[in-house]
Amino acid sequence: MHPRAIVLLSGGLDSTTCLAWAQANYECIAISFMYGQRSTTELDAARALTQRAGVEHRVINIDLGNLGGSALTDLSIDIPEQEQEGIPVTYVPARNTIFLSYALAAAEVFDAEAIVIGINAVDYSGYPDCRPEFIDAFANMARLATKVGVEGKPLTFETPLLHLSKANIIRLGIEHGVDYSQTVSCYQADDQGRACGKCDSCRLRKQGFIDAGVADPTRYIP
Repeated sequence: MHPRAIVLLSGGLDSTTCLAWAQANYECIAISFMYGQRSTTELDAARALTQRAGVEHRVINIDLGNLGGSALTDLSIDIPEQEQEGIPVTYVPARNTIFLSYALAAAEVFDAEAIVIGINAVDYSGYPDCRPEFIDAFANMARLATKVGVEGKPLTFETPLLHLSKANIIRLGIEHGVDYSQTVSCYQADDQGRACGKCDSCRLRKQGFIDAGVADPTRYIP
């Protein structure tokens, strides 16, 4: 029997690849977040993906929209359609810290040995919580702040995509049987899950399929 892992799943390309990778190594519990994001069709994708995979799935409600501060949670801030200098307005303050904190609690509750997250330090949008230093620091904190850490059984933080290009993430997912037509990555997908094709997430995804030499199965808004 495989050890258990908590997998952070948004319903997008990266996290779906992580789930497929994790299923080969762990008994998985996927957790997703309704955090006040602009588009929630990614959650519909996550639900459908876990149902097909036979993976336990929990959706946690957090109202980060009440704070705002990001184009993903504040409708008054436009999603940029051109690449931005520095940290973009689509950065959600402390999002990965918050998500990992919930995953940490879930790992203790469900006796998991690992947490799997799809952060990527190669083809990413400049978010500070997608860097290796961030994961290392969080893992150190987790060793100090949890029962399992204090008892000498610290959790493993798995980041299988950390140093992969978007093209190699896609190749890894295909090796594990991922159907990318069923994933939603767009920051402003419509209510059918169709992508805008213009936001930073769409641009990175499009280029990833081009670089991987794989036909792009993404459904775009006409």
